[in-house]
Amino acid sequence: MSSTAWRPAVDGIREVFHAEFTTHVYPAHTHDAWTLLLIDTGAVRYELDRHEHGALVDGVTLLPPHVPHDGRSAHESGFRKRVLYLDGDVLPAGLVGKSVDTPMLADPLLRRRVDQLHLVLDEPLEAQSRLALITERITHHFAGTAPQVFADPTLADRLRELLDASLPAGLTLAEAAAELQSSPTHLVRAFSRRFGLPPHRYLTGRRVDLARRHLLEGRPAAEAAVLAGFHDQSHLTRHFRRVLGTSPGRFAR
Repeated sequence: MSSTAWRPAVDGIREVFHAEFTTHVYPAHTHDAWTLLLIDTGAVRYELDRHEHGALVDGVTLLPPHVPHDGRSAHESGFRKRVLYLDGDVLPAGLVGKSVDTPMLADPLLRRRVDQLHLVLDEPLEAQSRLALITERITHHFAGTAPQVFADPTLADRLRELLDASLPAGLTLAEAAAELQSSPTHLVRAFSRRFGLPPHRYLTGRRVDLARRHLLEGRPAAEAAVLAGFHDQSHLTRHFRRVLGTSPGRFAR
């Protein structure tokens, strides 16, 4: 048995929980948050509102708040899972009944997006962008509709101006949406269509540019990282290598 839990700096995500269990059995309980569950190995059997269900590797399981459920491994070898506990207002309250009826979504794209979200939880703007697309897909999945496409030729440019003005600190997707009177998913889609990359990648690129200037001025990499809006030197190095193919130290030399 092993488990890790933490709270990321991502609006809408209350807790992250990664665990591997073999014999542990969850008693009936509830959460006051949405439970977004990935099974990486094994399978889980559980009752939700007194009906038997299974959580499998090839799907995404969504358990609604305040609805009793339990859980146990379906195999002797146990299971490994990753869970995101989402704030109650991240998804419409009207989805509670539908998620009780069909808690597991066999949707490869949705599963890939949730998996990718787990990998970028230390990048707030990227995580917020990915979470917005996930909640949109879940909502439209249960509604049986496709996301709407809005035509606003100025929105992407206004968002870019907002991102530029926010450097080096940056801003959250929710803050940008409030400022521009739009929805987070609309912002991500409009920006990606207009500029060929999502807002978080654009912001990271601008921060790398700032770090380059500080490095060329002779500042140490650790100082350049903070001045450019990165958490620390290792955070800068990871993105610097991805963008420029070399480390900050080698670049400065």
